[in-house]
Amino acid sequence: MKVAVVGATGLVGTKMLQVLAERNFPVTELVPVASERSVGKEVEFKGKKYKVVSMSDGIAAKPAVAIFSAGGGTSLEWAPKFAEAGIRVIDNSSAWRMDPTKKLVVPEVNADVLTKDDMIIANPNCSTIQMVVALQPLHKKYQIKRVVVSTYQSVTGTGKKAVDQLFNERKGVEGDMAYKYQIDLNVIPQIDVFLDNGYTKEEMKMVKETNKIMGDDSIRVTATTVRIPVVGGHSESVNVEFANDFDLAEVKDLLSKAPGVIVQDDPAQALYPMPLWAHEKDEVFVGRLRRDETQANTLNMWIVSDNLRKGAATNAVQIAEYLMGKGLL
Repeated sequence: MKVAVVGATGLVGTKMLQVLAERNFPVTELVPVASERSVGKEVEFKGKKYKVVSMSDGIAAKPAVAIFSAGGGTSLEWAPKFAEAGIRVIDNSSAWRMDPTKKLVVPEVNADVLTKDDMIIANPNCSTIQMVVALQPLHKKYQIKRVVVSTYQSVTGTGKKAVDQLFNERKGVEGDMAYKYQIDLNVIPQIDVFLDNGYTKEEMKMVKETNKIMGDDSIRVTATTVRIPVVGGHSESVNVEFANDFDLAEVKDLLSKAPGVIVQDDPAQALYPMPLWAHEKDEVFVGRLRRDETQANTLNMWIVSDNLRKGAATNAVQIAEYLMGKGLL
C-alpha cells in the first residue's frame, strides 16, 4: 500500500514513521511530504531512504492514505485536495475535530462510526485520547455523569522548540522560548490560548471532544490543563461521577480487560502509572483507583500515556489499520 505521511520531518511525523514500521503496516511505498523548505531532504523508513516531496507531488503520487501531522492551517488547505483526489486522510491537527461532517475517532471507543464515505478523519487531541480509552468501558457499565480532569502534560505536546527550551534551561543556555515562562523547575497552568470563558483552548477541546467521541452530550466535563517539565508522556488526575454505583474490584477487572488499557494499581508495592513506564508504549496506563469518599458513585483514577504515540501517531495508524481491516483502504 502506498502511504503518505504529511509533515514527515516533524516530531509527530517522525514518530508516525516509527510506528508504521513497528506495527508492520503494509507500506509498499512511502511518500514523505513536508513544507517547501524541507523538500529534497531525506527520511529513513525500514532501512531505506526516501526524498521528501511537496504537497502537490504528494497528491500526484496517488497514495491510498495520507496521515497528516502538519498543523491546522496546512490541513485546512490541503486535506480537502488530497480527499478530492481519492486519497483518504487521517488528520492529527485540530482542524477537523469539531466539524460536524467529520468523524473524530479513537479506535478502542468508536471506530465503528467510520464508513467508506469518510475521506477526512480527525485524530483527537492527545489528552482526550488517553482519557476516553480508560473511560469508555466504565461508561458502558456505570454511565458517566460528570468528569473533572486535571492534566500534567509533557513538553513534547508543544513540539521540538519546547523540548529544546527545557534542555537549554537545564544547561543554563540561552535559546528560543516556546513558552512565555521558564518550564524547567516550573509548572505552567496554561496550554494553548485563553478563551472568553477563562478556560484555555486545550481545556475546551477535552470537553467537546469527549462528548463527540463517546457519542454522549450528557457527559459533563470540566478540565484544567497544565504543562510540566517532563519530556514525554501526559498524566491525568480524573474524578468520575457515575449514574450507577460500582464495585472497585469490578472496575479493575473491566479496565484490565479493556482494549489498549494496562492497569498498574498496587499501592502496597508503590505501583502506579508514570510517564517513565509509558515511554514508547502504545497503551494507556491506569492506576490509583479509589472511591471518592466525599461523593456517591464517584471514582478517582490516574491515567498516563505516551502523547506522541497513543496520543498522536499510534492512534492515527490504528485508524488506518481499522480501515484496512474493513476493506476501506
